[in-house]
Amino acid sequence: MKDTVEPDHSWLEEYIPPEDQELVKKGMHKAIRDRTIYELEHRVRRVDGTYGWALSRAVPMFDAAGEIYEWIGAASDITERKQVEEKLKDANRHKDEFLAMLAHELRNPLAPIGAAAELLQMASVDEARVRQTSQIIGRQVSHMSHLIDDLLDVSRVTRGLVTLEKAPLDIRHILMDAVEQVTPLIRARGHHLALHLPPNTTMVTGDKKRLVQVIANLLNNAAKYTQEHGNIELRADVQASRVLIAVIDNGIGMAPEVAARAFDLFSQAERTSDRASGGLGLGLALVKSLVELHGGTVTCESRGIGKGSRFMVCLPLSSVRGDRDRPHETDSDNQLMSNSLRVMVVDDNVDAAAMLAMLLEASGHQVVVEHRPGRALERARKAPPQIFLLDIGLPDMDGNALAQRLRAQPETAHSVLVAITGYGQERDREKAFAAGFDHHLVKPIDTKELYKILAKINKA
Repeated sequence: MKDTVEPDHSWLEEYIPPEDQELVKKGMHKAIRDRTIYELEHRVRRVDGTYGWALSRAVPMFDAAGEIYEWIGAASDITERKQVEEKLKDANRHKDEFLAMLAHELRNPLAPIGAAAELLQMASVDEARVRQTSQIIGRQVSHMSHLIDDLLDVSRVTRGLVTLEKAPLDIRHILMDAVEQVTPLIRARGHHLALHLPPNTTMVTGDKKRLVQVIANLLNNAAKYTQEHGNIELRADVQASRVLIAVIDNGIGMAPEVAARAFDLFSQAERTSDRASGGLGLGLALVKSLVELHGGTVTCESRGIGKGSRFMVCLPLSSVRGDRDRPHETDSDNQLMSNSLRVMVVDDNVDAAAMLAMLLEASGHQVVVEHRPGRALERARKAPPQIFLLDIGLPDMDGNALAQRLRAQPETAHSVLVAITGYGQERDREKAFAAGFDHHLVKPIDTKELYKILAKINKA
């Protein structure tokens, strides 16, 4: 900037895009008028003809009379930095959209649960209405549990806290298990599912639970985003040293630019403004992470809005032949034995403790409830229960410390200790077992799992 009174604009049209020229002019005039340093971020045409971003700086040089006789400056290419900033802004916007969607999804089940609670308080409610209300509460709690599980799963996977229990698996069994999970939704929406499996045993090495989760998430995604009475196809084909699993639907589809970001965390809110299908849209982000943990890849294709979608999972084949799946547990393991057990529930949440006690009493068990660890220890010494159901987040003494105290006193040293807690990460389980717990259940508990534990105690 050699001019000192009026800037030379001859280079503006050659290097600066039209929409930025006025900004650059105003910046130059202001610096000359105020006799200050010129500094501005703007777009600029680079040598290869593409436009990038530049940070231009110029410092005025003054003579002995205090007049500007020259400007000395330089321009730095900040294109990469601006691209990173734009990505961060984009991610922040998606995060805000996601949090708003999360609040919406978590509030939704609370309305019917609140209404059900009011209904149950009415004296005139008949048995059929109570049963219907109970079913509604159960469905809504299950829905909230799935939302929270998705959040925790994504958090654990993205932070590398998931450990896979790998074993040789027949991919055909994985696909059938996934179909079984999603069949109720597919039937409810009247979809037709076409299933094409390899004719022979097709082995992969992986974590059965997580691979079923991958395929079930893709099928669930297809069922939700396909209009009722649509068509969904699940197929697996062997190609050389890999197996290709495709989930294809004729649903709402998506724009190509959205398909390219389908697996990005927080990007699912873009797929559709219609939230009638529900959910947080974390399933695809989880799919990508789990597939990559198995050494595979996953892609998404769509020809546009209203033209359906195709998701393709590619997994390496295993050199192991034959089906080595573990045998399924028998239903008898889940049945509650008829013998009554002495149970103590310790939870500072009065309502949660009362409901759990009512559930166990309805199953024929003798239940006592305490809300403070000190009272629980004193009462247990006088009348030792066979089994303790302990919350972890207790006042005065947490559940792990209480478990250690129970193990230390002779009267309860051999009782069965079950942690019932909202802390469900692997390190929480490890801390619980180290403290002396025999079992670890995450709230809201799966009652079948609890009954299974009680049945084993009865058998013993």
